Amino acid sequence: MSDVPARLRLRVVTPRRSLVDAEVEFVSLPGLDGLLGILPGHRPLMTALGRGPIELRCGGRDESYEIDGGYADIHPDHVLVFTRLAN
Repeated sequence: MSDVPARLRLRVVTPRRSLVDAEVEFVSLPGLDGLLGILPGHRPLMTALGRGPIELRCGGRDESYEIDGGYADIHPDHVLVFTRLAN
């Protein structure tokens, strides 16, 4: 039996509000050196983010948000993102 969770808890927080707080199957983040694909069970990582889309899959539905920098704290079962929305 695997210890890898089936989903990730994704929280995306901006200076004005909590943008996303959901269980997701997948999230893609715009890293400084390219896109980062995050699946459940990902190794812990703290990284800076660049400008681009956060893309997520939640219940078979895809969503996308344009962001402008920030930081992501990634764990096997959750991802916390602090960012600004792109204008």
